Amino acid sequence: MSSTELRVAGFADLDARTFHDLLRLRVDVFVVEQECAYPELDGRDVEPGTRHLWLAHDGAPLAYLRILADPGGVARIGRVVVAPSARGSGHAGRLMTAALAEVGDGPCVLDAQSHLVGFYARHGFTVSGPEYVEDGIPHTPMRRDR
Repeated sequence: MSSTELRVAGFADLDARTFHDLLRLRVDVFVVEQECAYPELDGRDVEPGTRHLWLAHDGAPLAYLRILADPGGVARIGRVVVAPSARGSGHAGRLMTAALAEVGDGPCVLDAQSHLVGFYARHGFTVSGPEYVEDGIPHTPMRRDR
């Protein structure tokens, strides 16, 4: 029986196939499903401080997020995504728990799609600024200080 595995890696530790599969998941959801034409490859995936976290089942990514190292020692969680076929199984919550363990006690920020503010609030985030629209989708800045 196969299981779902949590994986964590910096860019230098990702093989080409894994990086391709992670990007495909992100593009399939953010660009295709959500109909947002935007530059998914923003250059931040390759930064030395970026950590990629994902859940894989039989090698295929089911859910993903990345943690960026922003200025001032602030961690930024972004690109939180779950494959359509894997939604409703708690994968996003499991990834957030793992991400916050990686971040530790330092401050952490994210820009939540506004309909998910409650999800992030359950992980200790609070609204830190006014709602704004990016690529046609309402977003809300949030912050977690420990």
